[in-house]
Amino acid sequence: MRINRRRALLGGLASSLGATLGGLTLSSLRAVAQDITFFRIGTGGTAGTYFPIGGLIANAISNPPGSRTCAEGGSCGVPGLVATAVASNGSVNNVAGITSGGMQSGFAQSDVVYWAFNGTGIYEGRPKADTLRAIANLYPESFHLVTRKGAGVKTIRDLKGKRMSLDEPGSGTLVDARIILAAYGMTEKDITAEYLKPQQSADKFKDGALDAFFSVAGWPEGAIAELAATTGIDLVPIDGPEIENLIKQYSFFAAEEIPDGAYKNVAGVKTVSVNAIWATSTKQPDQMIYNITAALWNSNTRKLLDSGHAKGRAIKFESALQGLGIPLHPGAEKFYREKGLLK
Repeated sequence: MRINRRRALLGGLASSLGATLGGLTLSSLRAVAQDITFFRIGTGGTAGTYFPIGGLIANAISNPPGSRTCAEGGSCGVPGLVATAVASNGSVNNVAGITSGGMQSGFAQSDVVYWAFNGTGIYEGRPKADTLRAIANLYPESFHLVTRKGAGVKTIRDLKGKRMSLDEPGSGTLVDARIILAAYGMTEKDITAEYLKPQQSADKFKDGALDAFFSVAGWPEGAIAELAATTGIDLVPIDGPEIENLIKQYSFFAAEEIPDGAYKNVAGVKTVSVNAIWATSTKQPDQMIYNITAALWNSNTRKLLDSGHAKGRAIKFESALQGLGIPLHPGAEKFYREKGLLK
């Protein structure tokens, strides 16, 4: 049976906005629907950091019709905007979604957006994603190399012959895992490689079917925190002259440290990081992105970020323009200029 798309949309609105719009007739709902702008934010797997951070930001910037305004003690988001955090396969998948129009925005690693925009790296020989634009740098994403506690894996070279996941196809983590292995003179042939989502990696690790896995996320990452509390893990350092050379070769990498106590009973390590970039495209209207950028950096959003996921506290206005790798969207650029962050 064919379903009328407009009727399905209105039915979905009635369900999702019922608390706000309760009692409206279908004709009234049609009128309200014309004033709604849907804005999808591509994130990552539900066990990672992108997804909960995306949920916080989506909540902060949303203000559906009929909601109380900021002045009325309600949402300080964008009037008429309904933002949603969409689970995805991560950076590469989000870039594809943004450029195709399947998503209005998404989170992606700074290295991935740089390569996509310039048609280099993993995008060599492919059309440039030159419509990509940045809204903000959010926070540094640390490389986690997780191994079983007491497994004797002290360095990356100790991984030879081990069963490990490099993350799923389409993820930025897989791209960078290969780069890091290469820095130590290793390839996937030196390990028994699997390509799993973070939660799948954690599940197999818990069952004893994996010795180690890579993950790139702002600490603390939920799946890793659970393993630290229940199974017992060690973090393997990613440092030394090999990484110093890597940082010189790839400007989007930076030296980073996961501190003691970031995960229960786990010693901190030196590692590397990339930035988590909130990206959109030139297809999105300047005024809308201006309003979204303003909503991201208002005091109400600050409270949500500080009281939500631990990485939310690392999202700072002062670092919003650091390590973007791609140009700003004109709407975001206008906002930062008005606030004096961009000269």
